[in-house]
Amino acid sequence: MELSWQAVVARRMVRHHLSVPATGSPADVVRAMAGAHAQVLSAAEISVALRLEGATREDVQRALWEDRSLVKTFGPRGTVHLLPTDELASWVSALAALQPPKSTAPPAMRMTPEQTQQVIAAIGDALADDELTVDELSNEVIARTGSWAGDLVMPAFQTFWPRWRQAIPEAANAGVLCYGPNRGRNTTYTNPHRFAPFQPVDAERALTELVRRFLWSYGPATPQHFARWLSISPVAAAKVFTERADELEEVVLDGQPAWLVRGDTDFSAGPARGVRLLPYFDAYGVGSHPRELLFPGKAWDRALARGQAGNYPLLLVDGIVAGVWHQRRNGRKLQLTVEPLRSLKPAQLRGLDDEADRLGAVVGAQPVLTIGEVTVGAHA
Repeated sequence: MELSWQAVVARRMVRHHLSVPATGSPADVVRAMAGAHAQVLSAAEISVALRLEGATREDVQRALWEDRSLVKTFGPRGTVHLLPTDELASWVSALAALQPPKSTAPPAMRMTPEQTQQVIAAIGDALADDELTVDELSNEVIARTGSWAGDLVMPAFQTFWPRWRQAIPEAANAGVLCYGPNRGRNTTYTNPHRFAPFQPVDAERALTELVRRFLWSYGPATPQHFARWLSISPVAAAKVFTERADELEEVVLDGQPAWLVRGDTDFSAGPARGVRLLPYFDAYGVGSHPRELLFPGKAWDRALARGQAGNYPLLLVDGIVAGVWHQRRNGRKLQLTVEPLRSLKPAQLRGLDDEADRLGAVVGAQPVLTIGEVTVGAHA
């Protein structure tokens, strides 16, 4: 089965609710995205709300902190993501089963496997009934393990963090740590079992579900694309695909082999049309490959940072990256500067006006749109 890039883009846009907004819940939208990158939480809130009919950032916040249908934790690439709470057991089992990259930390900084397990157990116990800041959690972990956990050996922002903190992502993958609501300007952590108790999922079944989620949202794709999405070794990704060969179907995209979930071969959507503004680290730009087709021509240099997607908010035209943009809040005004990389047709300019209005509604501000050069740099 040979697929055109146009057909692939159209299907991804539909599945990401970027062609027609969803009418369900924030959790449904995040499920369709296979997780929403939330290193910058405000950007994640915009990503999700833009895909949901009539939604605002407040709707996403309620799903996260009140309804608890979303959870903020560590996801693909070891980075902070929003995930559907009802899928958390499968996510953590899959991520824990993947071979982590070999540590590059100096020996004096590392923990033994036994120490890591002690720290994870201590984190789970300390957070079982509370939300703690990192300093509060540090005191609890050191008290439960030993002074070695508090050794200041982790270089961080011109200071040093205690040794135990390197186990935070592993504690999340063990299912005993996630983010709680901020306490003032301080981040808090809690244990997801407080609001969503779950049983561990078989690792092999969880990995199969992870592959299916990825290919449903971003397929057709290769093991190398899967590896980049998760930040694991290409060898490990190829092994995951090979072990699930019976569940996958090979197709041809741009002359190269790629894979879909077997039977998921409906590409009946018409061509993607319209203009969309996607914020920092939006899942569509980060997870979609081949990257040279999604970021063609000038977009490769202008909208990527050393080949890395996510550092610039993206202007999409018909599902393809066609520029960058920047926003700045000024009281009740939202100053939007959009830099197209080619001339926009009248209908596309009208679509851009509509998209600016929608973005303003999402964040609760009056948009002021300017078409011109974006002079700020990539997001750090």
